[in-house]
Amino acid sequence: MTATAQPPRKHTARKRTPSEPPTVAASVSRGKAARSAAPRVSHAEFEPAPDRSDPVELLQRQARTRVPELVPIRYGRMLVSPFAFYRGAAAIMAEDLASTPQSGLKVQCCGDAHLSNFGIFASPDRRLVFDLNDFDETLPGPWEWDVKRLAVSMLIAAQSNDFRKRDQRRVVLDSVASYRGAMASFARMGNLDVWYSRFEIESVLAKYAGQFKPRSVKGAQKELAKARTKDSMSALSKLTHVVDGEVRIVDESPLIVPIDRLAQGATRERILTGLRRILGVYRDSLPIERQRLFDQFELADLARKVVGVGSVGTRAWIALLLGPVGTDPLFLQIKEAQPSVLEDHLEKSEFANYGERVVVGQRLIQASSDIFLGWLRADGDDYYGRQLKDWKGSAEIEQLDADSLAVYGRMCGWTLARAHARTGNRVAIAAYLGSSDGFDRAILAFSQSYAEQNERDYRALREAADSGRIVAEAGL
Repeated sequence: MTATAQPPRKHTARKRTPSEPPTVAASVSRGKAARSAAPRVSHAEFEPAPDRSDPVELLQRQARTRVPELVPIRYGRMLVSPFAFYRGAAAIMAEDLASTPQSGLKVQCCGDAHLSNFGIFASPDRRLVFDLNDFDETLPGPWEWDVKRLAVSMLIAAQSNDFRKRDQRRVVLDSVASYRGAMASFARMGNLDVWYSRFEIESVLAKYAGQFKPRSVKGAQKELAKARTKDSMSALSKLTHVVDGEVRIVDESPLIVPIDRLAQGATRERILTGLRRILGVYRDSLPIERQRLFDQFELADLARKVVGVGSVGTRAWIALLLGPVGTDPLFLQIKEAQPSVLEDHLEKSEFANYGERVVVGQRLIQASSDIFLGWLRADGDDYYGRQLKDWKGSAEIEQLDADSLAVYGRMCGWTLARAHARTGNRVAIAAYLGSSDGFDRAILAFSQSYAEQNERDYRALREAADSGRIVAEAGL
């Protein structure tokens, strides 16, 4: 990110002609008719296409638009385990999903709904909520793709934890059954009730604590307490130090590279001046009341930061802003937005700015979004911004037993159904799913086949690293 900023492109959404919402009867008929085009049992099918792309080549194609020196870190993180590989393989799975049966019912897809992209964070009214928290790949598309991405992640996680076969199956079936049951419930609700629905983690934990093992409840409460400490103040103590009386972001290269590594003195100040203009562009994408709040902070420092697994190599920055008191920090994450991996297989995004695509998708899907969620364009690259930490937390999957992972899967299934119910024809989807577990078992069969494919792709990347075809840097 350099010092030249352009104003955000105007909203380029295609004009839609208002139409009468379908009646419940019409939606039910549509959902049941979709069973003819894509029988529920057909979702069990997965057979690699004869012309399936080389998975390593797909990852190398993605690497062409990424920071070259960070790509080996991405490969290294993906090679930690088959589950870590799966997290970074959204583009590979998107190509595979494109050839699977579709009901024709569309929603705003997350695009990468694996279980680690769910978690807890603070809502604007300071409640801890559980929701999807990654939207880099969001795009309108088939709801089944998100369900399959989630279900396969559940199975691979269960396999990684060495669960018994029956527990592996239970984790997947519980996740999909939760989605199906929640969609049936949302189909009976009014539009506003669906929109206001959210998963408040503390109230749910209090309500169902008696159903969990005491150890699991204690662990969950510990994680919630830990999440509340993850805010800009904690980031200030962990990510900064004082240099010549001024707060600076620490140097943890190559994972955190402060601007001081790039420039000093007057050159540094010129870059920061340009970055302030860029942040002004970002500011203009915020609602007016948030602009007023943002104006009370001043940019103090900036650093490049490596984030996630699949996102490694995209340009991601953390910006430290300080209020007039000096102990009033705001840490923003400003992350590059590229085309969704779904766009190679679906209709292109209606937004000219990929950051706007991410932000709008997030606001559609999430029940409560970060108050500083916005977008910008700088030197031809698109970005979106949000707070770096705001009571954020996620499950340590490797620490969960089979019962706990099954509960987590049910939470994810409900949350994904809520996201889809907000943005698609929930009555039609519920009618398509029906009340039997036929769809659930089909997705289990798909997950078992695709987990085997993921294992083969993981080995292909391992072989590429061993042969020198790619360079993978482990331990970062």
